[in-house]
Amino acid sequence: MKVAILMGSPNDAPKMKAAVETLEEFGVEVDERVMSAHRTPDKVAKFAKAARKDGFAAIICAAGLAAHLGGAVAANTTLPVVGVPLSGGALNGVDALYSTVQMPKGIPVATVAIDGAMNAALLVVEMLAITDEKLADALDARRKAGR
Repeated sequence: MKVAILMGSPNDAPKMKAAVETLEEFGVEVDERVMSAHRTPDKVAKFAKAARKDGFAAIICAAGLAAHLGGAVAANTTLPVVGVPLSGGALNGVDALYSTVQMPKGIPVATVAIDGAMNAALLVVEMLAITDEKLADALDARRKAGR
């Protein structure tokens, strides 16, 4: 089980640390990459088109400002895509939230709160737990522990 965490900039890594840690807590392999929907669109499309064949189960996309990374990935794969709008800029993440959540019909991107890296990871684990009883039990235990 492998999940990609894509970030629009290397500077986004500290904000996504909680996602990495949460996925690793559940024994999910994490593959972090930096790619931009605007600066490297061909790289984004190539990655997304091959993601299922390359063994990924889901993709978490984190970006700020215009935040088109999640939509660009979702347009090129049928894997679950979870968008994390990141704070920053003049609107402190509200622009990223709108860019991430307002996807056109037929190209869904599940979206969590601004800087909601941990919830993005938990949402992916919940998806994976649909068919993985061990993950489902681990989620139950985590909730019962109040985390």
